[in-house]
Amino acid sequence: MAENLPDHEFHQALAAIESESISANEKVDLLLQIAVGLQQKPKSPQQLYNAVTLYDKALALCPEQDTLLQARTHARKGTALQAIPEAGTEYLFKAQAEFETALPVLSQAGTVEEVAEVEMNLGLVLQSLAGFNAVPITVAIAAYQRSLKVFTRESYATEYAILHNNLATAFLSIPMNDERAKMREALAVQSFQEALKVINLIDQPGEYAMLQNNLGNALQYVSSSHGVENNLRALEAYDEALKVRTAQDTPYEYANTLCNKANCLRNLPDDLDNPDAGNRERLRTARSYYREACTIFKQFGDTPKVSMITEIMEELEADIGTGQSGSRAGKGFGESRI
Repeated sequence: MAENLPDHEFHQALAAIESESISANEKVDLLLQIAVGLQQKPKSPQQLYNAVTLYDKALALCPEQDTLLQARTHARKGTALQAIPEAGTEYLFKAQAEFETALPVLSQAGTVEEVAEVEMNLGLVLQSLAGFNAVPITVAIAAYQRSLKVFTRESYATEYAILHNNLATAFLSIPMNDERAKMREALAVQSFQEALKVINLIDQPGEYAMLQNNLGNALQYVSSSHGVENNLRALEAYDEALKVRTAQDTPYEYANTLCNKANCLRNLPDDLDNPDAGNRERLRTARSYYREACTIFKQFGDTPKVSMITEIMEELEADIGTGQSGSRAGKGFGESRI
């Protein structure tokens, strides 16, 4: 079988740095160009490992006095490490180190946009590490907030939206067991709404659906005396997401939103004017959504979500029998993206 193009370019780059016919700067440029190409649409983790190898070789060839080029290469290497799929934290910590190596030099000699981009990437790495309880989530929030000083709504709409989405998911990841919990929930809802001011269904359908899905979760789980109102608003948000997410085109994301909508339905009465009458019809609709989502998660081999839905379904059958859910809800499936 012929070698695929990205792998061919990788080996070409390794061969080129052994050549004496091109300068060191030209070799660095070539290595960086091919490494970036490997990262854009990697077909396997190996291509990300290859990109890291090329960045390392570029760093070894960088002129000692060109600290700015070194810093930019460290930043790019960080994005490659960050993208490597893993079950633990090894590559996340390595990515963090690359970004933190690049930042001081970029702050002195680079552009403010370069610094803000590294802060944004660093924030996502720190947020992922916080999920392993390896760092406090507050350090990720601080990095996002520093980035927002540059990536404003007026000048950098896409980055602004990404940052607000990630900020909101970070706020919601903090345990809601202190006096500031309600404030963080409100900030999360506000951040999703800010992001949706610059992202629309027509021009950025994927991002729009993700934000609406996450907004629905924030509204559904917020601590409030307006539970029914919030759940109705959450349903509207999920329905907006489902204008984009379909079982045919985006099955996994579709299943996430379907589960979130089912969770929401469990906490709404059939008759809003007579809540004491129960919600058997909404529970039956939720059951059909869970079943469809569970089938999709099985196809993707997502055992944890299958187990979670199976447990919810057992509770749901009992709820349907009584016609009242008792205001239970499963875990919301939110998403971060960068």
